[in-house]
Amino acid sequence: MKKALIILAVLLVTIITSATGIDFSGNWKLNRSKSKLSDQFSFAPKEIILQQNENELNVERHSTFQDQDFTIKDKFSLDGKECINPGWQDTQKKSTAVWADDKASLKITTKFPMGDNGEMTINEVYKLDGTTLVIESSSTSSFGDRSEIMVFDKQ
Repeated sequence: MKKALIILAVLLVTIITSATGIDFSGNWKLNRSKSKLSDQFSFAPKEIILQQNENELNVERHSTFQDQDFTIKDKFSLDGKECINPGWQDTQKKSTAVWADDKASLKITTKFPMGDNGEMTINEVYKLDGTTLVIESSSTSSFGDRSEIMVFDKQ
């Protein structure tokens, strides 16, 4: 009987996890040697802090540009509804976050205006590979297309 209860508990946890997706929560540090970053300019933050609950993902990116540190904070709804976060120079970023069918990855699509240069679209796919977070990022704008694979180690 005890063995059956343990198996039932493990099965229940597996079902709940697969129904809601995986949990990306944690402090993550960029591993440059494992990442495939742009040679000219990378969007990769040096650290990312993720806090996830049942229906929300809070993302805090810590980056450096021209020797200046800055932090970007975004909040995403995990139910596929559009979210609005502050952008650059009083603009707004509009995003949707959608789980893959197998609940093993999360795709966040963000669009934001670029003034006279149209709009930029960024697609990010979040995946866990053991204790490693992998974010496959691609963007499209009037400046062209770019892609990067950012690999983060859990701290």
